[in-house]
Amino acid sequence: MGDREGEQLELEGDGRLNRFDRLGLRRFSARDSVLAVLLLVGLLALFGGGSLLHDADEMQPGLERTVVKGVGKPVGAIADRLPFQDASRRATAFLSPDADLGGGAGGFSTVAAGAGGSGAGPAAGGEPLGVPPVSPDAFTASELGERAPPKLQLRTLLVTGDSLAMPLDAVLARRLVGDGVRVLREAHVGTGISKTALLDWGKLSHEQAARAADAVVVFIGANEGFPMDGPGGGQLDCCGADWAAVYATRVRTMMDAYRRAGAARVYWLTLPTPRDRDRQPIARTVNAAIDVAAQPWANQVRVLDMVGVFTPGERYEDAIDVDGTSTLVRESDGIHLNEAGAEVAADEVQRALGEDFEP
Repeated sequence: MGDREGEQLELEGDGRLNRFDRLGLRRFSARDSVLAVLLLVGLLALFGGGSLLHDADEMQPGLERTVVKGVGKPVGAIADRLPFQDASRRATAFLSPDADLGGGAGGFSTVAAGAGGSGAGPAAGGEPLGVPPVSPDAFTASELGERAPPKLQLRTLLVTGDSLAMPLDAVLARRLVGDGVRVLREAHVGTGISKTALLDWGKLSHEQAARAADAVVVFIGANEGFPMDGPGGGQLDCCGADWAAVYATRVRTMMDAYRRAGAARVYWLTLPTPRDRDRQPIARTVNAAIDVAAQPWANQVRVLDMVGVFTPGERYEDAIDVDGTSTLVRESDGIHLNEAGAEVAADEVQRALGEDFEP
């Protein structure tokens, strides 16, 4: 019984093969299969070889990407010299879901041409970039989950600003003298970033930077809120977004000078909320401008939040808790820190210094 069934299956199989032959078709041999694959690869190279490199760029790093790029370079070079690739692209354009964006501005390749710089500059083709490129200095190692760089050696510390910098400068000098740190104390009473009649802090910051301090502590803002020249001409009154933008630009100019292209570290203290309600919007705007100004250099410029330390929630207090004891930390004017307040601010400065410099 089994033999008959086997014979029947063999006859039916032969019949199917005979019908396959009668239709004028034949079976592919192994050699034919290899030739067909090679022919297909050749056609793909002629009509779409240039896309191999593009496809490789979209792959995750690894062996497969390396192989595709290795094949794609010579194949793409050949395809670029032949007319078939353009013809194929035109013939299949209707299948693409992407809109024809043409050669207009805004492509990431154009933006990448200026990446890594410190500001807006000409891109490929000489056209100015609309968006300043982001520098690697805008990221800290901790934000990226990387190992912290080796700590620096603190030899010279500049403490500067308006009257707010006193007596913070004296406290820091007293604390650091035993560590062999030279503290330069340079407070300019009655001056302000928005008040240039007495002193231009843009010019002064560049002069101070020439002294090559390893770190700069800045505490300024007791005399702010003055009108400033706007970029389009005319004066801007405090404290709208236009005024804040000009103030932030001035602060950023100073920060850039102090950081000395990454050679120094800058520690900029925000303003504790003042008692006078009329001055509180000024302090709030100044603090917002400081935060914005520091953004390009998070790796080198630290903004130290004095609002959170002395006036949480922007609620003014003459005294705060210091080591479990209610301690008066403000002067009678409701603006400046007294000696005890300066000690608290110095704690914050030294904590930040310890993240960047050897103890």
